Amino acid sequence: MAENTKYGKEMISWDFPEFIPHERTRGWYVAVIIIAALLLLYAIITANFLFAIIVIIVAVIMFFKTSNTAMNVIFSIYEDGVRVGDKFYDFKEIKDFYIIYEPPEAKNIYFNFNSLLQPRLQIPLLEQDPVKVREILRDYIEEDLDRSDEPFSDGIGRIFKI
Repeated sequence: MAENTKYGKEMISWDFPEFIPHERTRGWYVAVIIIAALLLLYAIITANFLFAIIVIIVAVIMFFKTSNTAMNVIFSIYEDGVRVGDKFYDFKEIKDFYIIYEPPEAKNIYFNFNSLLQPRLQIPLLEQDPVKVREILRDYIEEDLDRSDEPFSDGIGRIFKI
């Protein structure tokens, strides 16, 4: 527990890397090149030049994103909301939360927002006690008990190391 701030009393806080650096083998790069080449060939055959441009842009981004150094982001739960780095989310903005805890693959909190334009927020729990975090959050926002699996996009991203 920490002192009072402009967001109220800090209930819990920890830091986490902004992204998980993946160890990609030579085989991973070969597979990506083959898939990109096949998609590019398909785009040319079907004369879908916009798709070809998108494939090229994605390939360039994936190959030139060589930085494996992730900055640490501080996550804090306050009486009035949650803070991720420099961004504060008031509890009024958050529709609900759910925790997926299936170590070692998935240990995350997910926040859904009231606004359809606001994307889901994923926070890694790392070594935090999920029961303690859940008890703190349940005092302020509703928990979505229907969710028991991590989102499909997160699982695919982890499997394909993207």
